[in-house]
Amino acid sequence: MTRRRLDDVDRAIVNRLSQDARTSNRQIAAELGVTEGTVRARVKRMEEKKQIRITAFTNIDRFRDVCLAYIWVEVERTSQVREVARKMATIRELGFVGEMLGRSDILAITMVRDHEHLAEFVYGQISSIPGVRRTESTLGVNFVKHDYRMARIVQ
Repeated sequence: MTRRRLDDVDRAIVNRLSQDARTSNRQIAAELGVTEGTVRARVKRMEEKKQIRITAFTNIDRFRDVCLAYIWVEVERTSQVREVARKMATIRELGFVGEMLGRSDILAITMVRDHEHLAEFVYGQISSIPGVRRTESTLGVNFVKHDYRMARIVQ
């Protein structure tokens, strides 16, 4: 299967939708100097090819009773990283799981109520996974910048 690269018009459409996904095809077409049909067809193609997905996200800036928690995981053996990450990815509460280079093998991100909730979650859900050697957790306390295009990681 050959992958189609996004051209300048595709990128402009994606950029406009990333600012406000409710923007009409007609408005995007007028801004870009193309037809509404062109915008509609390109959005449909990009969605079908899974190059984009249009969805709504919660605004974490509005939550007052939750904290963003970062859970850094060190795995016993390098050969276990992928399997541990896959098991972590099945945990519904985790909005992001990624294999990392550097001090920790895996980073997971979730939302918790407080440090006690985080401790319960880490000890009950993460530390019990075979291959997990050590975890380190941090809580976000003040977000200076939050780009909603990255909001997928916290669901």
